[in-house]
Order: sequence, then structure tokens, then C-alpha cells
Amino acid sequence: MEAVRLDDEQNLAIARENLASVQQEEKALRAEVKQVIAKAIPGANTMDKDYVFINFVMTYLPHGIIGLLLAVVFSAAMSSTASELNSLASTTAVDIYKRSINATGSALHYLKASKWLTAMWAVFAMLFASIADQAENLIQFVNIIGSLFYGTILGIFLSAFYVKYIKSNAVFYAAIISESVVIYLYLYTDVAFLLYNIIATVLVIVLGIVFQFFSSKSEKA
Repeated sequence: MEAVRLDDEQNLAIARENLASVQQEEKALRAEVKQVIAKAIPGANTMDKDYVFINFVMTYLPHGIIGLLLAVVFSAAMSSTASELNSLASTTAVDIYKRSINATGSALHYLKASKWLTAMWAVFAMLFASIADQAENLIQFVNIIGSLFYGTILGIFLSAFYVKYIKSNAVFYAAIISESVVIYLYLYTDVAFLLYNIIATVLVIVLGIVFQFFSSKSEKA
């Protein structure tokens, strides 16, 4: 940090090399510990996940606070899950099913469709949770998944609210290209995943303006 503050490139390079060396030692020690655990307890789960928070809670907090904190965690999880399923089912039923698949159904029909869609999204969420359970660091995994899509969604919302010049077709094509760029960065580059949000947001707005400019120009011609 001192080298960064002083803009000392030489010491900064040395510090980076030391940090990389420490990280390699950490990985080696972690792998060694996993081997010891697997040898001592065959079939044991050696995944090194986010146990720091729960270990701190169980070790250092009073028992009454532990119960209250766990109740808050479960309440927040259930609330988020309910909102997620309700939003996904409503959007799918109204914006996709009712608009593009069956536009003449009765209110009871759409109610039943919403229930089935809720169940479908619940199964999808459980399958995704099963995949996420295999990740080494769950918090990082969630942030990576979010960063792959948040920037594009934010760019669409900012275009809708503040850049009235951009119309639907232009922002749609801009979003497709921006999402493709983000996926490319994730698969083939070392760009930090948190930067995907900024990159995708800027790309959606800039490309949307460009596409709308040429679209308006062709319409006038």
C-alpha cells in the first residue's frame, strides 16, 4: 500500500511478487490439509467454503445472540426466495406466456400457469444451488455470476430512465453485444470480474446510442 501511495513501481513490483508467492504457499498448504483430512476420514467433505463467518458466530457470540442472528439469516433467506420466485413467475407469466404464447386465456388459467411457473423456477433455483455448492468460495461464486449479468441489466435500466433517445431495438442489440463481451472477458481474459459491471453498463449505453443514431438515420433516408 505504501508503494501504491508513493507510486513506487519498483517496490510495487516486489510487493506483487511477494504476494503471489504467499498465495502459492497458501494454496499448497490448503491442498496438503485437504489430503490429510481425506486420508484420515475417507469420504469426508474437504471443500473449503465460507466457514469464517459462521465459525466466528458460533465461537465468540453469546448463545442468545446466536439464535437471534440465525433467525435473522433464515428470515432474510426466505424473504429473498419468496420475492425471487414471485418476480420470476410473474414476469414469465405476464411478459412471455400471456403476451407471446396464450393471449386469450381466462384469469383462472393464468393463475394456474403462474403456480406451475413458480414451481418450475423453484426447481431451477435448487438445481443452480446444487451447482453453486461445488464452488470453492461461495461468496466469490455468487459475485461472479452476478457480475456476468448486472452490468447489462443496469445499462438497460439507465437507458430507459435517463437516455430517452435510445429506443427498444437499439438497446436490445446493445445488450446482446455487451453480454457477449462480458462472457468473452470471463472466459478468455484476466479482467477482474467486478469490472464487468462497469464495462457492460457503459457498453450498453454507448452502443445503444450508436445503433439508435444509425437506425434513425436509415429511417429518415
